[in-house]
Amino acid sequence: MSEQPTLTDRLISLWDHLGLRTAHVATQMAGDVAGFAREHPGRIAGLLLCTPSRLDPAPFGAVASRLVMIAGERGMTAEVTARAEPRLPGSRRIILSDYDAPGWADVVADRTGSIVAALCGLGGEATVPGLKAGAGLHAGITYQVHGNGPALVLMPFFLAPSQWEPAILELARQFTVIVLGGRHLGGVAALEDRARGASYAGMIDTMFDVIAPAKGETILDAGCGSGALDRMLARRFDGANPITATDVNPFLLREAAALAEEDGLAGRITFRQGNAERLPFPDGGFDHAFTVTVLEECDADLALRELFRVVRPGGRVGVIVRAIDMPQWWHLDLPEALRRKVNVPPQSVGPRGVADASLYRRMCAAGFGNLTCFPALVTFDHPDGPIWRYREDHVLSRLTDAETEVWRAATGSAREAGLLFMANPLHRAVGTKPAV
Repeated sequence: MSEQPTLTDRLISLWDHLGLRTAHVATQMAGDVAGFAREHPGRIAGLLLCTPSRLDPAPFGAVASRLVMIAGERGMTAEVTARAEPRLPGSRRIILSDYDAPGWADVVADRTGSIVAALCGLGGEATVPGLKAGAGLHAGITYQVHGNGPALVLMPFFLAPSQWEPAILELARQFTVIVLGGRHLGGVAALEDRARGASYAGMIDTMFDVIAPAKGETILDAGCGSGALDRMLARRFDGANPITATDVNPFLLREAAALAEEDGLAGRITFRQGNAERLPFPDGGFDHAFTVTVLEECDADLALRELFRVVRPGGRVGVIVRAIDMPQWWHLDLPEALRRKVNVPPQSVGPRGVADASLYRRMCAAGFGNLTCFPALVTFDHPDGPIWRYREDHVLSRLTDAETEVWRAATGSAREAGLLFMANPLHRAVGTKPAV
């Protein structure tokens, strides 16, 4: 099998295809542009990291004088960028007053004016490419072109529902705005990479062994993201079980439908926009349902009651959430003090979300019975992939320079030995809606 091009290779190819000697770049996910900034800094005219919740500063040293970071006044983005700023001399940091920006925040919709002003204030000279408005695909990356002027490349956010959409019309008055997408960037790439992990796929398989849908029974996915798990199930059940996949995020829903079409599975999955707190389905409309790493970000109790409502009596519901009350685990030879520091998982959960063992009592309170409760560890062992970068960037954002050197040495040794992996904790349960 031929080796796949790296994301940096894809981006350079896209730059060349579009005639971009240099371009301004904006992204939330620093890992998407880290290799590009390290290897080709001269092709980035100005760089905006918009509310990054994960950030390893090291790859951005050569573009620091052209780098702007936007952060909330509180929360993970405030902490991450505050730690990065001293390590990136010449960079600027803009604070969105009275604002928190968790990974799922719709920041451009919430603070359009501030984001537009920051982008218009980027330094450096970008190519004026003379591209026509329209859409295309190159090197596995989709792009849409709007407006005229210096090139501004907008990379996807992780989970923001509106993505860059609220700002595009205004930005297109000043820039040639090039909006990127596809399976290799942003939250889509991370979710796809996560689902490819053998133990992650095994966790989903085990959950459905317990749910045990009979042939022909319908399945609802509440919060499908990129649709990776729905495609997995469509293959598992070979079309025998109709799958409806919902998400509150229209961008992710479009990307999920496109990926299902690419994989020849569009006829087996129905995609529909829907909020887990207010599912757009009748009572008892599905035989079974599931949701994976969604209830951290919404009103978990309300979402559980909705899942209970939309399955038939006797139907089963599977729920998986991240576990911030259990340590993550890196298979590395580290000093004990550093190990304790990096084993704390990101404390990312909304004010009404659930990311701990209270999931089990919450399911009981929502009415589910016959609970099968099984906390899990899933492993990730692809250190060049987006989900690894996302998790390692969280660690590196918290380390001192000396600790970073120790970390790099340990990961290098583990990689050389073929034993570089980490384990991520989750809570999961399957409950049954009692028969009438």
